[in-house]
Amino acid sequence: MKRTILLMFTAILTLSIISGCSKAEGDTKTNKSSNKVLERIEKNKVMRVSFEGTYPPFNFLDDDNNFQGFDVDISNEIGKRLDVDVEFIATNWDGLIGGLKADKFDIIIGQMTVTEERKKSVDFTDPYVITGSVLVTRNDTDDIKELEDISGKKVGVGGGTTFEEVARSVDGADVKLYKTVSDYLQDLSNQRLDVIINDQLLISYNIQEMDLPIKIASDILNKDEIAMAVNKGNEDFIIKVNEALAAMKEDGTYKEIYKKWFGTDPLEN
Repeated sequence: MKRTILLMFTAILTLSIISGCSKAEGDTKTNKSSNKVLERIEKNKVMRVSFEGTYPPFNFLDDDNNFQGFDVDISNEIGKRLDVDVEFIATNWDGLIGGLKADKFDIIIGQMTVTEERKKSVDFTDPYVITGSVLVTRNDTDDIKELEDISGKKVGVGGGTTFEEVARSVDGADVKLYKTVSDYLQDLSNQRLDVIINDQLLISYNIQEMDLPIKIASDILNKDEIAMAVNKGNEDFIIKVNEALAAMKEDGTYKEIYKKWFGTDPLEN
């Protein structure tokens, strides 16, 4: 059943969120226990997975307070192939890398874009999503179709995200920073913003689920590789996760999960 805008905004606002493929940073020190992650997982038979938990359709709480979403299904399938249970730990976006380095969880499976800056703090698995940012406007807007069109416009983005970087690359763009996707979706709908920039999969899902009066107005502006983050010094764990991911793609399980949430085949590298 489609959720109303009000219900979705209320649900999302109960939890803290920073949208999209954000540019989290952390120090370059590696937690001393980080090189024992696989050993601990195999011993305890539990893989601790973190994400925001407020980012549908990737990771969110359903009406029964259970985590659902693309990331959840991917995590559970990896756990199944590693023969371990999965424990989900919701964490604010800006605390994800810090929590990983503090050994509060074993892996981040939460729509984190691979960047050179993040590689200084964590290691990444192979990408498990290829996506990209797009311009989003109200249905009655016809003058914003290319990135340069946002000059002189009020542009909503998540603070500290790669979407912010894209917006600030245009001279004259009036960039407004938000902590939650729901806030700038609402401001766009209510004409307090002219355009927003976010992930094309997220926006497509929300337009369909919430029946929003908005549209994707551009082609993909930049391609993002989304991967799982692990503490440095855990190459053996990364190999195991990559093997599980490759097997999922080989036997069709990955495509089934992808089509379940997005209704289309996944983009390729």
